[in-house]
Amino acid sequence: MKLVEVSSAAHVKAFHRLPFQIYQNDPHWIPHLQQDIDKVFDPAHNKFFKHGEACRWLLYDDNNSVIGRVAAFVNHKSSDSYPYPTGGLGFFECIDSQEAAFTLFDRCQEWLKSRGLEAMEGPVNFGEKDKYWGLVTENFEAAGYYQQNYNPEYYVKFFEAYGFQVYYNQLIYSRDIREYGLPRRFRILAERLNRQEKYRVEIIDPKKLDKYTEDFRTVYNRAWGKSHHNFTELTAAKAKQALQAMKPILDPELVYFAYDGDRPISFFIAVPNVNEIFRYVNGNLNWWGKLKFAYYRSKGVSRTFVGVVFGTDPDYQGKGIEAIIFKRLDDLVYQPRKYDRLFIAWIGDFNPKMINIVEGLEVEVYRRLATMMKVFDPNKPFSRRPIND
Repeated sequence: MKLVEVSSAAHVKAFHRLPFQIYQNDPHWIPHLQQDIDKVFDPAHNKFFKHGEACRWLLYDDNNSVIGRVAAFVNHKSSDSYPYPTGGLGFFECIDSQEAAFTLFDRCQEWLKSRGLEAMEGPVNFGEKDKYWGLVTENFEAAGYYQQNYNPEYYVKFFEAYGFQVYYNQLIYSRDIREYGLPRRFRILAERLNRQEKYRVEIIDPKKLDKYTEDFRTVYNRAWGKSHHNFTELTAAKAKQALQAMKPILDPELVYFAYDGDRPISFFIAVPNVNEIFRYVNGNLNWWGKLKFAYYRSKGVSRTFVGVVFGTDPDYQGKGIEAIIFKRLDDLVYQPRKYDRLFIAWIGDFNPKMINIVEGLEVEVYRRLATMMKVFDPNKPFSRRPIND
């Protein structure tokens, strides 16, 4: 076997093509868009290169066929995170060979050690945690939503055998909304709060995106700043970038903001599950892929939506504010049956408050992923991610 660093256009093409070999007989796999993956490794598009670095490799067998791929990266801005200076491993794909997998893992470990790291997380992204993050450990028989990781079951044994341990579990929830709408207790609570005429809920107006961007940023920074260690405040530019990225697929009836007077206090942001459309694009959003996307979108093939992010100002947590948001969602989306199923993007098992709120919607755990960690020094103790306060 031979490891080669990705350094040419031919290497990049091979990096993209390997998953088609791995998943050729898996009807549930939907390829990531190669344009999205290219941006992860392009300093002109990925701001993490401003304070980090990444490298990726291909593994060839003795017949010069590609049998594996992987990437390693370090974010110098957050590498000193709990419990040890930690780097990342991601975009791992490999044939069913432990020797091949360990060869890829070894290379990542060597690269990270040479940069002063003492542990590595994987599989993770060189970027935000809302995409390409985690190892599927339960439910290998269903497609994922857009930019969600997916992998064969045999990958789990590779990570475990190499010494990776579960740093935290990632729970993806789902709910069939064709047969029933909002749970009764949420309806009752929402009706009681609405009678107070103190709170109001708005769906987003795409023409006023700057206003909602600032409202989103205000609530996000208050909600996450008090509950997440190593929290970095969301800037106005970053918040605008996040909402602008959603604009091409935005359904205003899936984005809600709650207010106490003029004060933003909570939000729920969901988007149509465009992976149901990207299934037909075959991993390449070139001009032909864009035409396919437009065609299948017009056909209404996207019948599910994904709750991407939800947050409430700490001053209003525990007051049932989420009930009035979900009641409005019920009125606009559940009742007319605009969609068939709701997904909730992954929630870490370190966040029991959010899990409690979401489980109140009578959802079920649809898929479980895990963020794995390998501590390089076997004499150093491993510990799981702390629970949020």
